[in-house]
Amino acid sequence: MAVTTGCGSPPPPDELALPDAVVETSEVRTPRVVDDSGRPPVTFDPCLDLPDDVMREAGYNADHKEFSDMPMGWYTFLGCTYRKSDPIPGVRRGYSLSVLAGNVSLDEEIAKNGHVASATTVNDRTALVELDPSINNACTYVLQTTFGIVIFSRLYNKDHAGPVPQDEWCAGMEPLVRAAEPFIGS
Repeated sequence: MAVTTGCGSPPPPDELALPDAVVETSEVRTPRVVDDSGRPPVTFDPCLDLPDDVMREAGYNADHKEFSDMPMGWYTFLGCTYRKSDPIPGVRRGYSLSVLAGNVSLDEEIAKNGHVASATTVNDRTALVELDPSINNACTYVLQTTFGIVIFSRLYNKDHAGPVPQDEWCAGMEPLVRAAEPFIGS
């Protein structure tokens, strides 16, 4: 509640102080990218809505996140890329993580990548885990939202010749996705 006064004397002090008033705040903002598809606007922005402390706790450098927008006309993705530098010589150099929020449906994602996806839930939210053997060292979680989907796609940056065993591609990723999921909204 705002108190405005015109020119002249200010209101008495008891009119300025409203100790029992509840100030409502809103996290709603205009999406930074919209499309002309008629699809819902993307209301989750990974670079702005994922708290830096959550990403830091997961080991990612939140100070150097990179915004990426993908307006395609018939759909939109808002993205953010993070890096995790936790090198183990001869094993890995770290991870790259892309978080994409888009106004495509989970059904569309299943039609596209269902052959490499497994159904799961993350904090009671419908989700997929995708392991595509043609994209070595990548693990992807896709979470359903009211506007579409949010994709967490992590690349394991190896520090050795030869392949990384597929069972290591998603190692440790589920806790990050579970920690980030509450910030997505509905």
